[in-house]
Amino acid sequence: MSSTELPETPAAAALAPRVSPVGAAEGEELRRVSLPGLTLAVRSRPGTRPGLDPALYVHGFGGSSRNWSALMALLADRVDGEALDLPGFGDSPPPDDGAYTVTAQARAVIRLLDSTGRGPVHLIANSLGGAVCTRVAAVRPDLVRTLTLVSPALPEIRVQRGAWPTALIAVPGVASLFAKMTRDWTAEDRTRSALALSYGDPARITPEGLESAVRELERRLQLPYFWDAMVRSARGIVDAYTLGGQHGLWRQAERVLAPTLLVYGTRDRLVSYRMARRAAAAYRDSRLLTLPDAGHVAMMEYPDTVARAVRELIDDTSGGRHRGDDRENRS
Repeated sequence: MSSTELPETPAAAALAPRVSPVGAAEGEELRRVSLPGLTLAVRSRPGTRPGLDPALYVHGFGGSSRNWSALMALLADRVDGEALDLPGFGDSPPPDDGAYTVTAQARAVIRLLDSTGRGPVHLIANSLGGAVCTRVAAVRPDLVRTLTLVSPALPEIRVQRGAWPTALIAVPGVASLFAKMTRDWTAEDRTRSALALSYGDPARITPEGLESAVRELERRLQLPYFWDAMVRSARGIVDAYTLGGQHGLWRQAERVLAPTLLVYGTRDRLVSYRMARRAAAAYRDSRLLTLPDAGHVAMMEYPDTVARAVRELIDDTSGGRHRGDDRENRS
């Protein structure tokens, strides 16, 4: 048994999913990494040849490692990819300490990288994962080769209207009230609502993609900790937005040393594309990709376009050249 496959702690084992795990797409592998007080599900897409750089993909609020399957497949000739389920999401049980703050999630990412020895990695993240990985890159620059952030959840003065439900869930009692109000909603109703909020054009969702998302939500709704993980994570986002000083996310963005690709969709209903310019100025070595028709999950809507931009970032960085006049691209 390897050092990353320690016996599960009693608390983690007790809360482990009792329903069927989310399946792996063709070419993917699933495993669990058990650490003291923390168990993480990891989805991997081995590179197509030996010696490729390692990459780690981190999903957003309410998401899972499955959100990265399309992009992982497209980049398999360039990186050896792994995507984790953050604690309490996907197939990862809750952390023993019940902490879902951005700092706690960042600590989980760091512990995974330290335990597996895969760093430094190309770190690729979406939404909440973007805030988490900004913190990782700021405090542990030794673990990050490049940083790609798709609609990162960074503090906004004028929060998008679509993001209000996330903030409201953090208010005590609101989640239980919402659960009662929507108890007659089917998993398909909930899935369609979430995808309509996340996609710039919901018509791009394939029937197969919808069916897969519905099955995953049906499974997650059976988990005893589903709402607790959602509520505590929402509170973690709100708390991170209110932190100031050296712990503030914008201040930490300024500390990131890794070459950074920022991806924003102009139809994003959760993170305003108006934050793109501020983000490009905050991350010291950044380039910006804006997608006019994309929403909050550009890596799922336009995986080919995002993959090209990530590939260019990796190739430029690996080749020791960073083209200063290529800081902004539009598709």
